Amino acid sequence: MRGAFVALRLAVGEVTVLLGPAPARRDVMARLDDGTGRVPDGGGAVRVARLAAHPGTDLDGRLAAVRSAGETGASIVLVDRLTDGLDAGGRRVVLAALRRIAGGGAAVLVDDADPVAALAVADGAVRTTADGGLDPVPGLDGGLDYLAS
Repeated sequence: MRGAFVALRLAVGEVTVLLGPAPARRDVMARLDDGTGRVPDGGGAVRVARLAAHPGTDLDGRLAAVRSAGETGASIVLVDRLTDGLDAGGRRVVLAALRRIAGGGAAVLVDDADPVAALAVADGAVRTTADGGLDPVPGLDGGLDYLAS
């Protein structure tokens, strides 16, 4: 179902982790449109930031990107494998910074090479389905205030 539109409701002020096979997670992240973040029921557009690791980006550069997303007032932050290539300590530092962004009122969606590590800072999780959709993970399904992407 590659190329199909993905609608996703993210909890405001929370970190949501994307679970499932790595290729399916990458496909979902690729299909999320950075320009269509909105409040449900046509309530207007919101700022979306996408954070990703690039070859050669060190820990400080990744943390600066996270800070920038918070400082620009992004309401939705899509985190696309930002910790790739970091050691366990670096991964924890970046994931903790994402937790702070969510605490500031952003809805944060994380696809990480190590989803178990990401779950350590998560409030909720969604799992990819065989047909390219998403299902909430019982017990990790977020709160009631949502933004849509």
